[in-house]
Order: sequence, then C-alpha cells, then structure tokens
Amino acid sequence: MTDAHEPRLTSRGLDRRSLLIASGGATLAAAAGLRPAPVRAAENLVVGVVYVGPRDDFGWNQSHASAIAALKATPGVKVLEEERVPESIDVVKTMESMIELDGAKLIFGTSFGYFNPFMIELAKKYPDVQFRHPTTLWSADKHPKNLGGYFASLDQAHYASGVAAGLSSKSGKLGFIAAKPISIVLRSVNQFTLGARKANSNATVRLAVTGEWSLPVREAEMANSLIDQGCDLIACHVDSPKIIVQTAEARGVKSCGHNASQASLAPKGFVTGAELKYETIYKGFAELLASGKPLPNVAVGGFDKDMVRLTPYGAGATEEARKAAEAAIAELAAGKPIYVGPIKDNKGATIVAAGQTLGNYAPELDATAFLVEGVQGSLA
Repeated sequence: MTDAHEPRLTSRGLDRRSLLIASGGATLAAAAGLRPAPVRAAENLVVGVVYVGPRDDFGWNQSHASAIAALKATPGVKVLEEERVPESIDVVKTMESMIELDGAKLIFGTSFGYFNPFMIELAKKYPDVQFRHPTTLWSADKHPKNLGGYFASLDQAHYASGVAAGLSSKSGKLGFIAAKPISIVLRSVNQFTLGARKANSNATVRLAVTGEWSLPVREAEMANSLIDQGCDLIACHVDSPKIIVQTAEARGVKSCGHNASQASLAPKGFVTGAELKYETIYKGFAELLASGKPLPNVAVGGFDKDMVRLTPYGAGATEEARKAAEAAIAELAAGKPIYVGPIKDNKGATIVAAGQTLGNYAPELDATAFLVEGVQGSLA
C-alpha cells in the first residue's frame, strides 16, 4: 500500500544503503528457476521487515508492526525493521542491505508496490532468500519459487463490522471513505454494505473516494462532507484511518475502523473495526522455520483461518449490534458465504442470481469491479 509520507532513514539504514551504493551493490549470480532449500531455524536467523510508512500510523503499517512482535519473541530469530521506505529503488537498497550486510534469509515487503518489479527481481537475484508479500500476486508459472504472498481477507471483517454499523446507526445513513476504486477496496465497500443491509434492510452507504492510500486533508474533508449529508456513522478503507475516526468523533458521529485498532481515538463514538491479524501468519511462519519446513508460497484466510478480527467494541456499539456481529463472525468462521443470491449491483444488474452463492474466496472477488445495491456512488 502506498503512502504519502516522505522516506526517513535511520542511521543504521543509511549506513547500509550508503555502503551498498559505494560498493556498486551486490554481485551474486541469480539462478533462474532454481528452487531454494527450505529456510531452517538456526542460531540468529535474520528476518527483514520493510514498511512504506511509519510503524505507529494507526493503520496498515501498524497492523504489520504489531504482529511482527511474534517473530521477535521467537528464540534464535533476529528481526530487522525499516520504516518509511518508498515503493522505488530505495526498497531494493534496503532489502539488499539486509541480505548482504545482515544475512537476512527471510524478507517481508509489506507494501503493495514493492512486489513488481522490486521483490520479483530480488528473488531472482537471491535464490537462497525467501521473500513474502501481503497479497495473492504470486503465480507459480511466472514468479520465482522463493517468492510468495499471504493475504488476510479483510473484507470478511468489514462484513461483520457492517452488521454492527447497521444496528448502531440511528439514521441508517452510513458513509464510507475509500482510497482507490480497485478490487481489494471495493470488496471492503461491498461487504460492509451487505453486512449493514443484513442488519438493517433500509441502510445505505454513501461512498467517497480519495484517489490515494493516504491523503489526511482530503480524508478529513470527505468525512465532514459525508456527515454534512446526514451520515451518522463513517467507515473507511484507507492506509491510516486516524484522521477519519478523529473527525467523526469531533463531529459527534460514530465510526468503524480499518487495518488496526483506532478505538483509543474515539472513546464516545467508536463502534468496532475490521482488523488484520497478521500475527497468525508470522507465528505460523516462525513455527515452520523452527521445524525446518518450507514456507507456503500463498497463504490466504479470513475468520476461518484466524487471520482477521474485529476491534473490541466501543461505546458506539449497541448491545444488539455486538450480538449480531458475533453471530456473523461465527457464520463466517464456519464457512458460510457472504454473497447469497439474489444480489444486484447499484445499477440493477444481477451479481449473484437467486438460489446461487459466491464463495468467500471465489476468484471472481479478486476482480471485483462493481458496487452492490445500497451503495450510493460510482467507480468513476
């Protein structure tokens, strides 16, 4: 996920990068198509983690930084972290330095734009290092075998959050601020709406799109605009919802969070939030490393795999909302599909016909290019 923050290098990171630049970078030969041996736990196994923004952003980066503590607690594992690294050649320098100077054997690049071309090329160059990225972009027929992805289906958590929102809003008029009209974001918008309308069939979701992952000023403007239009609860899918949640709280309306917990920012109006639970992935990877087993190239899951969760309910959540959201979570954990027909888009076209369902991990969701009925807005 991209971020508007300017890069800020630690002195350690600057020294590593400077040394690589001075020496002309690494010169190890890449063996195309070579399958590396499984990463095995060892004395001082080094794991590198790279963030596009600050680790304490109350959002995307913090969701990873909080979870990476599981690796730090693993005996024999040393974790290197560097924040505010842009989706540019800078990430190559950072990752190469972790490998060349620190001996990293596992690299987590936690931002969307790190994958192509940077992590792909690095995986080819360093076949004995494992690279993992938080998406399902990896393809067995196109990418190196020592590269892969992990993906937490946050749209499932947005569905449960939507259930809570539909029962916590007095007006049934909900606002949703989205970063970009791409499939991963539209899934959150749609599932939040389906959840809200399951709880309250008259609920509507007014959509506002900023165009970027992090635009705090624009996010505040849109939050105020949605509130001025009568929305009494604001949800979102942006990198850091901090400003959105704070704006809603200041205006006396409720809010639902995204990525990590924003509960402390809105003691009066916070309902709940859709949280990533990456510690399940990191703990699982640590266990594989400890037992000498290879890491999966792709790991995907939602409530059924304990990879997402709801933020503990705040003062804005009604008791009815809490019970309904918990019931929704239990259904999702048991594999019940969210898309149960008939479901139409907000233009009247059929998405799922009556009597049919679309699974929670259906490939069609990866190409979502529609807004469900109940969303007021467009993809333009």
